[in-house]
Amino acid sequence: EFNPYQKGPDPTASALERNGPFAIRSTSVSRTSVSGFGGGRLYYPTASGTYGAIAVSPGFTGTSSTMTFWGERLASHGFVVLVIDTITLYDQPDSRARQLKAALDYLATQNGRSSSPIYRKVDTSRRAVAGHSMGGGGSLLAARDNPSYKAAIPMAPWNTSSTAFRTVSVPTMIFGCQDDSIAPVFSSAIPIYNAIPNSTRKNYVEIRNDDHFCVMNGGGHDATLGKLGISWMKRFVDNDTRYSPFVCGAEYNRVVSSYEVSRSYNNCPY
Repeated sequence: EFNPYQKGPDPTASALERNGPFAIRSTSVSRTSVSGFGGGRLYYPTASGTYGAIAVSPGFTGTSSTMTFWGERLASHGFVVLVIDTITLYDQPDSRARQLKAALDYLATQNGRSSSPIYRKVDTSRRAVAGHSMGGGGSLLAARDNPSYKAAIPMAPWNTSSTAFRTVSVPTMIFGCQDDSIAPVFSSAIPIYNAIPNSTRKNYVEIRNDDHFCVMNGGGHDATLGKLGISWMKRFVDNDTRYSPFVCGAEYNRVVSSYEVSRSYNNCPY
């Protein structure tokens, strides 16, 4: 069955553990040139064609530079990615949710602007969100409030209430950090996973023996996080079933049974 969104070679475990086949560029987005969020850094494939759009939020007091890994890694596998700076360093999850939406709206606007480096590169019907800590809480709220989004990846998510996510219908992969003392998994990530309805495709993977920052640049888990994160976005933003084994199948099981992962849940198959 032909999939018009499928891009790149057939996935392999080793290829998903590093930057992908697409040459990329990045450019700074000035906060003075945008409204609704604080600017950030834009990553995009140089090859022609259209790509799904992903907005990523850093955590409390964090800047876009703390999530460079995600911008580069996702873009190199065939997405247009805007890692945002928030309006203030202290913005709460509900504000970050609105800023992620504003960032995706900005990408759609730039897609129609001939002077933009992403002119005609964005498929505005395929949007996704991700974020760390309060940005993770923000990505969940954005997914809840925008059910047309195709995927969400909250990482070490922080939010004051897990019950806020009982209506999330967007496919969601949550990353937790076992030794997180800022957003402990038993009061944050796991209750959030449990609150998301079973009718929603959902997944939870916890990194062993690491703290709240396990998902950020330099966390040391690039191969595992990248493999799972890329595959989730590919499976649901691109509707590319070639990645199913990496989110729900033999390759996924191999990852989550490794020492690096302390706990995992899912509601396969998808």
